Amino acid sequence: MPTIAVVGAGPGMGLAVARTFGSHGFDVALLSRSQANLDTRVATLAAEGITASGFAADVLDTDSLTGAIEAAAEHFGGIDVLEYSPGGPEPKFVTPSRLTAADVELQMRYLVYGAIAATGVVVPAMRQAGTGTLLFTTGAGSVDPTPMLGDINTAGAALRSWVLNLHKELEPEGIQAAHVAIGAWIGDRAPEGTPSASADQISPLYWDLHVQRDQAEKIFTP
Repeated sequence: MPTIAVVGAGPGMGLAVARTFGSHGFDVALLSRSQANLDTRVATLAAEGITASGFAADVLDTDSLTGAIEAAAEHFGGIDVLEYSPGGPEPKFVTPSRLTAADVELQMRYLVYGAIAATGVVVPAMRQAGTGTLLFTTGAGSVDPTPMLGDINTAGAALRSWVLNLHKELEPEGIQAAHVAIGAWIGDRAPEGTPSASADQISPLYWDLHVQRDQAEKIFTP
């Protein structure tokens, strides 16, 4: 069975992406910090007939992250799809002119450095196989930034640029790398006037990128 590794397997997008791929016959490796939460999500997927296992990892700790992905690959016999969408720290609501390097650093560690480390684990086997999929998530501010979100938009834009460049590099080798920018509040508690969508509405975009393999980016807006 093919396997997807979901880095940032929370109860929202992470679980929805896992469910989407699992419903298409994928085994699922879930990665997040809490083993207890992972066990709950594994049980949820098992009740839906999806084979899943959880691997505790902290994206801020490169050894923890890469070790968990390696353990998942060994457990399932390889990773065919990597999906990276860790729940990062809350933005500091700092405008670009007031940003400091320290404001951006934590977001960069979550969004960019972790993505690079995770990708480095799975790409060698994908290259050997001549196929594979790498999917990365940001908010839509990575494409059309909002000044009040200067810290997270800066890191998101850096991740987006890296992913688009990664796509150009790896596409000739049969590996699909793509970026999903989500322009909506996920869930039912959106502030008044803010567009919202459920994670289950958004997750099919990831499957489309995996199977169509002709785009480096999809932007979701309700």
